Amino acid sequence: MNGYAVAVVGATGAVGTKMIKMLETADFPIKEVKFLASKRSAGKTVSFKDQTMTIEETTPESFEGIDIALFSAGGEVSKKFAPEAVKRGAIVIDNTSAYRMDPEVPLVVPEVNEAALKENKGIIANPNCSTIQMMVALEPIRRKFGLKRVIVSTYQAVSGAGNEAVKEMNEQAQKMLDEESIEAAILPVSGDKKHFPIAFNVLPQIDVFAEEGYTKEEWKMTNETKKIMGDPQIKVSATCVRVPVASGHSESIYIEVENEEAASVEAMRDVLRNAPGVVLMDDVADQVYPTPLEAKDKKETFVGRIRKDLDAKDGYHLWVVSDNLLKGAAWNSVQIAERLHHLNMVKSEATK
Repeated sequence: MNGYAVAVVGATGAVGTKMIKMLETADFPIKEVKFLASKRSAGKTVSFKDQTMTIEETTPESFEGIDIALFSAGGEVSKKFAPEAVKRGAIVIDNTSAYRMDPEVPLVVPEVNEAALKENKGIIANPNCSTIQMMVALEPIRRKFGLKRVIVSTYQAVSGAGNEAVKEMNEQAQKMLDEESIEAAILPVSGDKKHFPIAFNVLPQIDVFAEEGYTKEEWKMTNETKKIMGDPQIKVSATCVRVPVASGHSESIYIEVENEEAASVEAMRDVLRNAPGVVLMDDVADQVYPTPLEAKDKKETFVGRIRKDLDAKDGYHLWVVSDNLLKGAAWNSVQIAERLHHLNMVKSEATK
């Protein structure tokens, strides 16, 4: 049987489980699939196309005969095993931050910079979840009107911090409703000094703080945007916030365009209405705009609330929502694999 041998590393995690679901309907042939995780998770089972599959421990030998390896098990795991997979002939699509800013590794959102796939040397990086949806929404605007500046404030779902964080939020919410005392052990960052409740709360910290008072998440959005768009001159700054939503990131984005004469709210709507991967939901007269619940379990990026800034002639505002576990992670990874297949870039029996 022709097809690809595919491995999913981190198969028990929030993103890994979504990758498995996306692979069930992937637009490329699969002859074999292998699910990998830590030694602790080895022996557990997952369902794939109505079959029960056993999870194996990740080792260098796990990648023998693998054509495509999807990684979502943390940066250290990717640094350790991605080169081993490449050494054995696999193309790695990595959903961690391990290789995103490596100049030798393409950082890809298929709707935005598919051509960068041709530059891969075995590893392709999946951008940060909050960056991906912003790129899908802004790249069509940049191509049509130019883009000088981006200021984004995010409203990020708890699932971005993993399944245990969602579980903790739900437990905190129930205890607060029952007027019981609550504890926080995970958010805003499991490895940081302090932890705060997320239920009925908002946390203006995602990842640890770094240079200039920005968190690593905020720096990711800034640096990844410039790399994906191929324009280091674009001014980008971000404020990343965790909100008590289980799934679906939302973003309030302010942009300044270069060609202000050609730009208008209606012109932007026209561009986005026909943009790949975008669903326009923008009719405030009838209260039509995207919400995280609307985006849940959907692959697209939803855009609404497009409006002209009241003071800046070149300024516009947008509201952008997407399922962070799908387009923000699992679907973008599988979508990259689909594009590699259609571009005949995977060495396998499936391409002969």
